[in-house]
Amino acid sequence: GRGQAERQEAPARARDGLTRRMDENGARWRALPGPTFSPPDAAMFFDSHCHLTDPAFDDDRDEVLARAREAGVVRMVAVASNPGDTLAGMELARRDTGIRTTAGVHPHEAGSATPEVLGRVRALLDEEEVVAVGECGLDFFYDNAPRDVQRRVFEAHVGFAADTGLPLVIHSRSADEDMEALIRDLPPGVTGVLHCFTGSDRLLEAALEAGLHVSFTGIVTFGSFAGAHQVRAVPTDRLMVETDSPYLAPVPWRGKRNEPAWVRHVAEAVARLRDESLDELAAHTTANALRFYGLVE
Repeated sequence: GRGQAERQEAPARARDGLTRRMDENGARWRALPGPTFSPPDAAMFFDSHCHLTDPAFDDDRDEVLARAREAGVVRMVAVASNPGDTLAGMELARRDTGIRTTAGVHPHEAGSATPEVLGRVRALLDEEEVVAVGECGLDFFYDNAPRDVQRRVFEAHVGFAADTGLPLVIHSRSADEDMEALIRDLPPGVTGVLHCFTGSDRLLEAALEAGLHVSFTGIVTFGSFAGAHQVRAVPTDRLMVETDSPYLAPVPWRGKRNEPAWVRHVAEAVARLRDESLDELAAHTTANALRFYGLVE
């Protein structure tokens, strides 16, 4: 009936308005001068967020990395959830120049982020193999740590980013309003990426207004995915792709253990949603990730 039609039209109007504002912002951001770098070869992929040190890969990690190379994945960032992950990621990076890692405490583990643990994180951020602060943020879906503790620990990571100049890898789930406020309050010069983005239009606007990057996972391949307008709204120079492996495997492997080789399928889905070729999408997202993580030669 009429009520149903109005409910359907309202989100469409909101999406149109968001896209218009994002297009305007994107044009402004793209006009700003940026660092010069050589674009990567076409169809070369960068898995900007994967958990290579996860026990799910303990039995066949070398084979997983080999499959990633065969699929054209030239770079991977092994994102850490705690200092132990960072140490393991550093070992991987020392054996494979295409891998880098991060240092931080995941919001699920925020309750264990004592001053000593946070001190270890800060010290690890000075290591050559470490290219970002995180994964850090808010997760009010699982609430594995008290929300005030999650906020305090995230703010500590923001301080680390301000101190080191490294970008933040931000986790936000079911915490859109709080994360929006925190993003709008970021100190000048602090940047980051909202990884595995599934948030609200308001959160997306706040992130892009703050100059953050936005990364999408295999969720974009799910039949239930309702964020196509958001994928299209992210400016080309702020977009990244990831697997978040071993989690969130894309279709047709949904429900299986994910791995970096499958970032290609994420890229294919994002390219379709943005009406771009896969080569174009791969070139943009790989260049963005190289620049974001400070890996431009």
